[in-house]
Amino acid sequence: MNRYLTSLLFAALLPAAAFAQAAPPDSEIEKILSTRVDQQHWATGIVVGVVTPQGTHTIAYGSTAKGGSQKVGADTVYDIGSVTKVFTALALADMAQHGEVALDDPVAKYLPKGTALPRDGNREITLADLATHTAGLPLRPDNLTPKDPDNKYAEYGEADLYAFLAHYKPPHPIGSAYDYSNPGFGLLGIALAHRAGTNYDTLIEQRILKPLGMGDTARKPTSSMQNRTAQGYSYDVASVDLTPAEHWDFGSGVAGAGGYRSTATDMMKLLQAILGLRPSPLSPAFTAMTKTRRPGGMMPATAIALAWNILDQDGREIAWKNGSVGGFRAFVGYDAAARIGVVVLVNAQTGKGGDDIGLHILDPKIAVDLHIPRKHVEVKIDPALLDRYAGTYKYADNDFVVVTREGDHLAESENGQDKLELFAEGERDFFFKVADAQITFETGPDGKVTAAIWHQDGQDQRGVRVK
Repeated sequence: MNRYLTSLLFAALLPAAAFAQAAPPDSEIEKILSTRVDQQHWATGIVVGVVTPQGTHTIAYGSTAKGGSQKVGADTVYDIGSVTKVFTALALADMAQHGEVALDDPVAKYLPKGTALPRDGNREITLADLATHTAGLPLRPDNLTPKDPDNKYAEYGEADLYAFLAHYKPPHPIGSAYDYSNPGFGLLGIALAHRAGTNYDTLIEQRILKPLGMGDTARKPTSSMQNRTAQGYSYDVASVDLTPAEHWDFGSGVAGAGGYRSTATDMMKLLQAILGLRPSPLSPAFTAMTKTRRPGGMMPATAIALAWNILDQDGREIAWKNGSVGGFRAFVGYDAAARIGVVVLVNAQTGKGGDDIGLHILDPKIAVDLHIPRKHVEVKIDPALLDRYAGTYKYADNDFVVVTREGDHLAESENGQDKLELFAEGERDFFFKVADAQITFETGPDGKVTAAIWHQDGQDQRGVRVK
C-alpha cells in the first residue's frame, strides 16, 4: 500500500481506547468543521448528525456551494456513494431472516440460468462472500470503458457485469481474503432483486427506505431533494482549491454498490433503528449484519461484517462504512454498546472526507487531521538533476519506496503499486498532485543523495537510500 494511501485510510489513527468515552461537545465538533471548511478547504459545507439515547441532533457548518449563501443543514442532500452497500447488505440480512435466501447460498442460484461465474474447484461464490468483499472480485471490472471518464459507471449494465465475470479469474481462493469490490456488490444487488422478482431500487425502497421512513433517500432525487442538494466538488491538492465535480451515476450492473443520495436526518433514522432507539421490523436484520465476520482489509478495521467495517479498540467495537463518489464523501458509524451513532456528509471528494471526524466522535482518542495544507507550484528544474534521485529508499516501518525518472519527471511506487508522478517545486523538493504529500531529498557533503524525507499530515518520515 502506498504511503499516502496508508495515511488517508488512517492506519496511524488507532491508539488504544480502553474505555468508552462521551462524544466531544458540539463546540469542539463545530471548530473541527470550521477548520476543514475555512482553512483546509476540503469542502464548502459539512453536516454531522449524532444519535444517542437522548435523541438526535446535527452540527452543520458552511454552505451548499462555493461562495453561496444557502447554509447546509440536517435536510441538505448529499451523495452517499458506497454507503449504498449498507442498504444492499441489509436487504440480504432481512431476506435471510425471512428464509428467502441463505447467506451461504451460491449467488448463481439467483441469476439467469447459464450465467458463467468464477469458481474455485467446487467452491462457488456465495452471497456472504459478496457481502464481505471476500469473493475474490476486484475493485472495478476490467471491461469498464465509459464514454465519460468522469462518470465511469453510468452505462455499466447487468450484461456488462456478466461478460466480465465470465472470464475473470480471482487471484486467490474464494472466501480467503478481503478485496473491496464494486462489481461484487453490484452482483449481490442483482441476485437479491432477481430473488425478489423486482429491480434493485424497488427492492431497497420497499424493504428498507419505506419501513424506516427515509423519504429523502433515493437514487433519483425528487424535485424537493434537488432544491436542497449540495454542489459536489473535486479537491486539487496542488492549488488547495475546489472545482465543481460531475455527478456519478451507477448503471444496473453496479447499482448495489453506490448511487444513493440522502440527508443527515434520514441517515440518523437508520442509526436510530440500528441502535434500537426506534422500533423497526428490520431489527433482527440489523443484529444479523454484524454476526457474520471475516478478516478485514480496509483500514481502520479488524474485521469485515456484512458491508460494515468492524474496528476493535481494546474490546470496544465500532462499526462503520464510508462512501467516496464524484464530488462527495460520506461516513456512517456506530458503537452499539455505548448506543451512539454518527453520520458525516461532506460535499467534496477528498482522501479523508469526514471519516476521521466520525471516528473521533465515536472515540475521541482517534485523532482528526487538522493540518493546514499549503499550495504547491510546479517549477522547471534541470532534468539532469532527476537522475541522482532515482533509487530505493527504506523507511522505519520496513516499507520500500522506489523513485524512478520518467522523462522530465520523477515517479514513486511502493510494493508493486502503480507509479505516481512527482512534481518539482525546488531542486530537492517534490510534491504529489493526488494527495497532500511531499518528498524532500537529502544530500550528503559529497552531494550524493542519502535519504528521502516524506512529509504528510504535519509529520516527517525519513527513508534511507539503500540503492
